[in-house]
Amino acid sequence: MRILLLGGSGLLSGAAREAFLAAGHDVTVVVRGTSPLPEHERLHVRRADRHDVASLTAVLAGQRFDFTVDFLAFRAADVTGLFSVHGFGPGRLVMISTGQVYLVTQDPRPPFREADANAPTIPEPEPATRAWYNWEYGMGKRDAEAALARAGAEHGVPVLALRCPVVQGETDGANSRRLWAWLERMRDGGPLLLPDGGVQPVRFVYAGDVAQALLRLAEHAAWPIEPALNLAQPNECSLRAFLEQVAACAGLMPRFVDVPGDVLEREGLADACATYWGRWCSRPDPSAAIAALGFTPRGPEAYLPSVVRAHLAHPPATSHEGYAHRARELALAARLGGDASSVRPA
Repeated sequence: MRILLLGGSGLLSGAAREAFLAAGHDVTVVVRGTSPLPEHERLHVRRADRHDVASLTAVLAGQRFDFTVDFLAFRAADVTGLFSVHGFGPGRLVMISTGQVYLVTQDPRPPFREADANAPTIPEPEPATRAWYNWEYGMGKRDAEAALARAGAEHGVPVLALRCPVVQGETDGANSRRLWAWLERMRDGGPLLLPDGGVQPVRFVYAGDVAQALLRLAEHAAWPIEPALNLAQPNECSLRAFLEQVAACAGLMPRFVDVPGDVLEREGLADACATYWGRWCSRPDPSAAIAALGFTPRGPEAYLPSVVRAHLAHPPATSHEGYAHRARELALAARLGGDASSVRPA
C-alpha cells in the first residue's frame, strides 16, 4: 500500500512511520523541517509546509495514496486546503484529533463518549491564558473535524477523526517533556507537590498503540461508520497511582506533599509543576474504538517501563519550562510540612 503521513518527525508520526515500514508498506512523509529521518528503501520524504496550500500542491498535486494520516490539521482551513490540491487522492484518511474537543464544552463530565463533543461550548476565555490556549486548540480541532466530515462526503473519501488524550512514548522527552517534568523532580531528591493528593483520574494512550490502530485501519477492509473514535488505554487510574508506577520504573522513591488545588492556583504554580492535572486533561472513553478495531491499547503497566527507561537514557537537553519555578515549589512544600533540604541537581 501507498501510505502518506502529513508530519513525520513527531512522537506519534514517528511511531506510525516505523509501524507502516515494518509492515512492508511504501511510506511518503511530508515534513517542513530539514532534520533527517532514518533512511529506508521504502521511505520517501517530501519537504513542504503542511499549512500552506501552494507548498502542499508542489509535492502532492496528482499524487494518489491508499491511506493518509494527517497529524497536523489544527483548523478547518488545513482540511479544506488539503482537499483543494489538484489531483490529490488521499485514499482513506485519518485525522489525528484530541480529547480537547470535549474540554471546551459546557459542564464536561468524563470519561467522554464520542457524542459528548456535540455539547454547547464555553465562551472564549481571557486571551493569552492557559485556559485560552487550550480552548483555542480544542475549538480548532472541532472545526477541523467538521471540515473533514464535509470534505469526505463531498469527495467520496472515507474519513475518520481519531481522538487521543495525552500520548506517552519513548521519544517524547524532547517535545512536550510532560513526563520528564515529574521525572526531573523525582531525581533531584526534593518533595513533589501533588495537587489534591493526586486523586484526579488520568487516562493516556501509548504511541505504539496509536500506530497499531492506524495500521489496522489501513489494512482492514471494514471502515468505522462513526465520524470520530476515541483511542486511549482502557482503564483509568489516579494521578498518584500513575506517578508511583513511574517512580517504580525509575527505581526512585519520591516524597509527595499533598497540596490543595486552590492553594497551587493561588501560589501561581498550577501551570508550572503539575502536568496531567486540572480541567485541561482529557479522559476519552475508548470503548467504541476497541469494538470497531478489535484492538485494545495497553495500560501503563505495559508501556511505562520502556518509556521511563528511554527518558532516563536520553534526557531532554532542557528542563520542562515549569522547572524554573522549582525553588518556589520547594518553599511551598516546606510550609506544608515537606522537607526541601536535600534537593540536588538532576
